[in-house]
Formats: sequence, structure tokens, C-alpha cells
Amino acid sequence: MNEDRFRKLFLLLVVAGISALFLAMVRGFVMTLLLAAILSGLMYPVYRRITLAVRGRRALASLLTLLLMMVGVFGPLAALAGVVAQQAIGLMAEVGPALKPFIDDPDRIRRELALIPGLSRVEPFMPQIAERSAEIVSGVGSFLVNRVSAATSGTVVFLFEFAVLLYAMFFFFLHGHSWLRIILSYLPFSEEDGQRLLERFVSVTRATLKGTLLIGAIQGTINGIAFWVIGRPAPAFWGAVMIILSVVPAIGGALVWVPAAIWLGLTGRLGQAIVLLVLCGAVSGSVDNVLRPRLVGRDTKMPDLLILISTLGGLGFFGAVGFIVGPLVTALFLTLWQILGELYRPSPLVKS
Repeated sequence: MNEDRFRKLFLLLVVAGISALFLAMVRGFVMTLLLAAILSGLMYPVYRRITLAVRGRRALASLLTLLLMMVGVFGPLAALAGVVAQQAIGLMAEVGPALKPFIDDPDRIRRELALIPGLSRVEPFMPQIAERSAEIVSGVGSFLVNRVSAATSGTVVFLFEFAVLLYAMFFFFLHGHSWLRIILSYLPFSEEDGQRLLERFVSVTRATLKGTLLIGAIQGTINGIAFWVIGRPAPAFWGAVMIILSVVPAIGGALVWVPAAIWLGLTGRLGQAIVLLVLCGAVSGSVDNVLRPRLVGRDTKMPDLLILISTLGGLGFFGAVGFIVGPLVTALFLTLWQILGELYRPSPLVKS
């Protein structure tokens, strides 16, 4: 091994080691920085317009863009969160009195269920059903208690990460394009392939956010109105829950309104159950079926099944931001394999 080759190999090992150490050191901020990069990309057109308005003072434009985002986006979200929290507290206060008659008179449940046609067929399995139901209720209660405790104890961490997010976005507005060019220059891709990866990143991110947030807002609003129409408590709370669940394509909001409709039907409120099924199932469901393929599938150029799998996998692996990162990783995976196939595909014979 000659001296020049040894130096290159040693440099490669040092670079790999330092890079691994750096990634391990900042791993706790990777998702925050990724989210900052995504939000900066989405808000960049606004930043450019503000830059023109303030005559090229880019630092001032970055600050004004962040201020506009906080007032126009995070402000309404904070107000909505306050309403949702208030209704959630009220709902929890109503659960105890609602369950008290059944706790005081355990046989009441059996008498109520006896009114349901065909119950005699499942009568032999009632002990097992009761046992499993108790386990589910206990598990849900433990989950809620743990989530509330985690939310309370994580407030300081959340505020710190939010500050890091805003700080990172400030510099991404200022230097994001130059940093991106530097990163692409170090990748072993042609300029065309690097640009293709970048365009894929932007299109999938924009489509996922646009489709998920818009569809979620529409579905959550319709479903919340449905709960309000039938007189169910805390409609804003349930609407917000279904907005969050809407990140899961096809089945998100149904995780709430389907059990609610079944419960209403079993307890004799058939009219309310039908209204809920019509508004949530037919109207809200049609929004997902019509808009999602156009807003998400068209721009991502991925089939609905792959979008569903990548979204669920992203949520399981990356957490809350997985609904963005999952489809993004899948799209980059497909694009890289496409580039690899084009690179190693035998060239067609030129006919003479």
C-alpha cells in the first residue's frame, strides 16, 4: 500500500468516525432539525416575498417570517388547544357520574344488553367479554394517565425543542439554499440525479403536509359537527382527536366514530347512530376518497397502499413526525433504486 493510498484510507476512516460521533451527539435534535428544514421549505416563498418587501434585509425577513408563522399558524392552534383541553377536562368530569349507576347496580348492564336482539347467542361468552373489557378499560386508563403525566413533565423539553426549531428555521431561511448546494456537491450523484432527489423530497413533503393537514382539518371539522349535531359532549375534543388520527389514511377518524356509532345503536339511540354514520362515514369518508388521491397520490407518484404502509411504518418508527418522514423515506427509496437501475441497466444496441 503506497503512502498516498494510506493517507486517503486513513482520512476516510477519520471522517467516518467523526461523522458517526457527530450524529450520535446530535441524535436528540435530528427530528427537530428535520421538521425545521421542512417548515422552512414550506415557508420559503413567504420569506422571499418579505425579503423583497424589506429591500433585501434577509435577517429581518427571516424574523418577520417566523413572527408571521407564529401568529398565523401557532396562535390559532394554541387557541384551539385551549378549547380542546377545556372540553377534555369537562368530559373526564362527566365520565364518573355517567358510570356511577352501572357501578352501583352491576346487573343494570345485563338488563340493558338483554334488550339487544340476538344477545342470547353470545350469553355463554359474557364472562370472557367482561374480563377482556375490564382489561381494555384498565389499559386505556393507564395510557391516559401516563400520557397526561408525560405531557406535564415534558413541557420544559417541548419549549426547549420549540426554541431550537425556531432558531434553526431562522438560519435555514438565510443559508438553506447554499447549505443544500454544498450537501448535493458531496453526494456521488450527477447534477441531474441530485436535482431529481431534491425535487422528490420537496414534492413528497409538500404533498404529504398539504394532503394530510387539509384532509384532516376538513374531516375533523365535519366529524366534530356531527358529534355536536347529535348532542354528544366535547365535540371540539373529538374533532381534534380525529384530526390527529386522520394522518392514518382510510381508517384514522373511523377509530373514534365507528365505536361511537355502535355504542349509540346498542343503547337504543338509533337515530343518532344513523346521523353519525351518514356525516362521518359518507360525507367525511368521501372527502378522504376524493381528495387524498389528488392531493397526495398525484404528487408523490405512489400508490395508495404504499402511502398507507409508509405512513403507518413512519408513525411506528419515527413517532409523531412519521406521517411526513415515512412517505418521504419511501419516495427517496424508490427514487434511489430508479437511479441505480438507470445507472446499471445495459444500454440498448444502436442499430446501424
